[in-house]
Amino acid sequence: MGANSSSKRPVFDEKEDVTFDHFQILRAIGKGSFGKVCIVQKRDTEKMYAMKYMNKQQCIERDEVRNVFRELEILQEIEHVFLVNLWYSFQDEEDMFMVVDLLLGGDLRYHLRQNVQFTEEAVKLYLCEMSLALDYLQTQNIIHRDVKPDNILLDEQGHAHLTDFNVATIIKDGERATAMAGTKPYMAPEIFQSFMTGGAGYAFQVDWWSLGVTVFEIFRGWRPYEIHSSNSVESLIQLFSTVSVQYCPAWPKGLVALMRKLLTVNPEHRYSCLSHMQASPYLLDVNWDAVYEKKVEPGFVPNKGRLHCDPTFELEEMILESRPLHKKKKRLAKNRSRDNSKDSQSESDYLQEYLEVVQQEFKIFNREKLKKSQEESLLSRGEGEVEATDKAEQGMEDETEPETSALNMCRSICSSSGSC
Repeated sequence: MGANSSSKRPVFDEKEDVTFDHFQILRAIGKGSFGKVCIVQKRDTEKMYAMKYMNKQQCIERDEVRNVFRELEILQEIEHVFLVNLWYSFQDEEDMFMVVDLLLGGDLRYHLRQNVQFTEEAVKLYLCEMSLALDYLQTQNIIHRDVKPDNILLDEQGHAHLTDFNVATIIKDGERATAMAGTKPYMAPEIFQSFMTGGAGYAFQVDWWSLGVTVFEIFRGWRPYEIHSSNSVESLIQLFSTVSVQYCPAWPKGLVALMRKLLTVNPEHRYSCLSHMQASPYLLDVNWDAVYEKKVEPGFVPNKGRLHCDPTFELEEMILESRPLHKKKKRLAKNRSRDNSKDSQSESDYLQEYLEVVQQEFKIFNREKLKKSQEESLLSRGEGEVEATDKAEQGMEDETEPETSALNMCRSICSSSGSC
């Protein structure tokens, strides 16, 4: 399935935008409510990525365009060692694309379904890594709103990365979120309360509740509350006020105390920032710098000899998908030819108008180009500082020879700019 290593790598113009043609499609690995994910390889660098693609027409019909644009807006502004980071975004007539870090270790939901028994050491590291991720998001004014095992991916070494910002939101200057967003079994009580009463809303504390539910589930194999998507909001509010979480008697006291703090119904008393976590007796022995630098060895390492995803995704893409990705190029060429001949019009005027808006408003992104630009800027700034230091030293050493000093400065400027 991989690229032919003997063939010559194509060379793309750096000034051009990255497009679908820059990638080789290898296989499908997942799907969501309106998007699919496949493994791709960038043809010029041969780097591997995960590519999420979302059909424009389906997004419009399901009123999901706003969520896609918000996710793009957020992902283009953030980067962290324990997030699944965006590298490129682009579009064509059919789809919107997000190319992100490829993590081949599978998500925690997959491993739970495979009956993996996670050790305390392994879960403790996930807890620390996700705490660093949530703390970073909080500094960026972002509430994720969907922390759960399905959205925590492992890399090949076993480190955890948070993904899927589809329902994330940004709050600033003391704002509060009010929408009921997320996955019910992992949503904090104040989200339901806000929905019912239209009260003050909620903030970053909801992500730490979700983290608590996730960690509990990974440890025990089930969640602290029996909640399903069919449960009414009224019944859930009553549940949180009447049912107490039952912790495993075999758990260390420090772990139970920490879990109680994460699963505190009142958000004002809940652990909800990194400093809270670091102050927890259960985590006092953690070297947080080592965790951030991925120097702490994970307690669970996914098997490198297999792909940790449902194999039916690939079969569905190849057999059942009416517009398979690997046939996109021919399909689009045929559609363009048909559009140019004006023999038929496949979409209504109403839909076409929305498609044109999506085409205009979609934000193209290239982190590779952005990083290169930043590196060049830093290099240029560094050279400028060296030159300034040299000039200052020359000024001190040659105070009695101002003409020579001026000449040296001119030569320094000329050597950096190429002209004088």
